[in-house]
Amino acid sequence: ITALVYQLTRDREFIDWLKTAASCPLIASVCTGSLLLGAAGFLKDKAATTHPNAFEELKEFCGNVVDRRVVDEGTVITARGVTASIDLGLYLCERFVGHEIKEKIRQQMDYQTSVVE
Repeated sequence: ITALVYQLTRDREFIDWLKTAASCPLIASVCTGSLLLGAAGFLKDKAATTHPNAFEELKEFCGNVVDRRVVDEGTVITARGVTASIDLGLYLCERFVGHEIKEKIRQQMDYQTSVVE
């Protein structure tokens, strides 16, 4: 966990600002951004993931820390480390515009694997 992320999880003004996203239909994070979502209360009683080095810290904020690249809890989606941002992007493409278009995007990117459970 970076010092900045840790500091922001304790920054009331920042967390209050982040909470203004509560009315958004979908909230997503990559890497240790899930700790910020957790500090804002978005992960309460939900499964979530983050960078493996921050699994212990994430336990403070969510119901279940999951060792997966992408975890979808309906209105909140978290992705593992920064490289999982590609998996998250492809997952969101599939969720919003369908498998066929997601596959076209994946092939155009020459991305060999998309591991989302």
